[in-house]
Amino acid sequence: MPLPRRRFLLAAACAAAPFAKPGFAAAELYPTRPITMVVPFAAGGGTDVLGRILADGMRVPLGQPVIVENVAGAAGSIGVARAVRAPADGYTLSMGTSTSHVLIGGLYALPFDLLTDLAPIAELAAEPLLIVIRSSLPATDLNGLIAWLKANPDKATAGTAGVGATGHLAGLAFQKMTGTRYQFIPYRGNGLAVQDLIAGQIDFMIEPSSNFLAQVRAGTVKALAVTANSRIATAPEIPTVDEAGLPGFYASLWFGLWVPKDTPQDIVTKLNAAVVDALADAMVQARIADLGPQIVAHERQTPRALAALQKADIEKWWPIIKAANISGG
Repeated sequence: MPLPRRRFLLAAACAAAPFAKPGFAAAELYPTRPITMVVPFAAGGGTDVLGRILADGMRVPLGQPVIVENVAGAAGSIGVARAVRAPADGYTLSMGTSTSHVLIGGLYALPFDLLTDLAPIAELAAEPLLIVIRSSLPATDLNGLIAWLKANPDKATAGTAGVGATGHLAGLAFQKMTGTRYQFIPYRGNGLAVQDLIAGQIDFMIEPSSNFLAQVRAGTVKALAVTANSRIATAPEIPTVDEAGLPGFYASLWFGLWVPKDTPQDIVTKLNAAVVDALADAMVQARIADLGPQIVAHERQTPRALAALQKADIEKWWPIIKAANISGG
């Protein structure tokens, strides 16, 4: 007797099941519960805010909430370690920066490998640095600053957000490229350093642009150059280092998203698609623009591009860290 149509279709599906691709069903259903995004810095900072904006934007394409978990300490290495140890099931994301996912490898003896223990999802945004001087310093452009530094060896002071921070390493590279010598003054974050720059207690800084734009507009500090090959939309009057006379002196603070290694490729693909959708949303774009960083071009929002960027920055910055004998402890 012929089988009823419904029973026939069910039997056919069961017969085909053994030939389905391993992990296919799990990837098809993913995600079925909330996802945790580990941000390796304290709540309220720029990385935390960007992470929360991205988490909000990913909720709709994923159909599940993305919950930010702040795990701060040791320049981000504690939070990254938390993500590295998580199951490779797509429910723990590692959001971070060039500090937490590049520089810490040169500063600390890590119990994990930044390149092999995490799988990249996408580069998110980047923020070039600004070379900024106190308003009373007798220089009006970048060449003038370099000339002044050469005329006053070991007398000038450069503020940084801490030993081994992006601005510190950029300052070391600046010394090498320009043949200048000056003292670094480490602070616990950029806020206090900017206050001393305004007060004339230190001479200059090379730090992420969003730290200075309000002061530049107010005239309390002078911006000499952007450490990128294009001007920033929020301050188009500031020249690039190429235009200012120091071509190729590029440095930025960038942001990316990773998952633990061995996460199934179908899940990586879904997460990447959710990030791309989020970054294309007009409201997400406006909120990130207000924060300061610039969303990277669509073609850079890929796992391959993030992997290449991370590897290139490791090759660029780790030798500088080691040559300066900088250690995070």
